[in-house]
Amino acid sequence: MDIALTSGESIALDDSIFSAEFNSALVSQVVQAYLSNGHRGTKAHKSRSDVQGGGHKPWRQKGTGRARAGTSRSPIWRGGGVTFAARPTTRSQKVNRKMYRRAMRCILSELVRQQRLVATSEFDIDSPKTSKLKDSLSTLDISNCLIILSNPSENLQRAASNLKHVSLLVPSRVNPVDLLNFDKILVDEQMLRQLESSLA
Repeated sequence: MDIALTSGESIALDDSIFSAEFNSALVSQVVQAYLSNGHRGTKAHKSRSDVQGGGHKPWRQKGTGRARAGTSRSPIWRGGGVTFAARPTTRSQKVNRKMYRRAMRCILSELVRQQRLVATSEFDIDSPKTSKLKDSLSTLDISNCLIILSNPSENLQRAASNLKHVSLLVPSRVNPVDLLNFDKILVDEQMLRQLESSLA
């Protein structure tokens, strides 16, 4: 298939990657796995066995007129442990390479079909000014976008960090979640070739 560049030229792309049939179940599974694998799961509380102290019985069992107590670190006591204490957990899900590549091909193909993938021969600004980047995107009629370039300049990285609805990714950080979260995906020709070789 051919895709038009912003300069007016067109380039030929691999149909197996940019014209694949969309598989919603597969994409949903891969996205869920990606989000789950990003969950750290380090939240933890101290139960009554983890809290320091409380090794002796506060008072005798009978005869004091008070409720019986076996430890001063009971959850109902001040300074005691938590009743249902949270423990560090892992929510990681395994997705094999073949499934991941197929899901990425589905997402890229759907972006092309919905005309959300904007291809350019090159994209850069001459100074690290947010206003310059904003003007360049306005020229392309883009506001909410993800920029993926093969070799982004430092000026572009600094300018993109100040725009709320604009994000810049290096090739190694491309992921299915970011591809789906933005209205437009701006890529250069060299990045399209990299995607072709990595997802083939």
